[in-house]
Amino acid sequence: MTQDRGDGMGEFEHISIKLSGDEALVLFDWLARFNKNNNTDLTDQAEQRVLWDIESSLESALVQVFSEDYTSLLDEARSRLQYPAP
Repeated sequence: MTQDRGDGMGEFEHISIKLSGDEALVLFDWLARFNKNNNTDLTDQAEQRVLWDIESSLESALVQVFSEDYTSLLDEARSRLQYPAP
């Protein structure tokens, strides 16, 4: 059951974001590094929790994370996502 708070965002409502495999891998790597560094620029503990949860979700969805070739797979993904040089 969704609790209606009048703002259209019930407590149990979910939002989905579509990412390509490359985007997901690059985002996962950035989140893992960010979370590992215990960044203190966050305003509230809830922000850290959200970042941990996203990292965890990506980690469970990405088989590349556990590959021996993780670094090269990440480099390839980054390369495909970069804008071409002018």
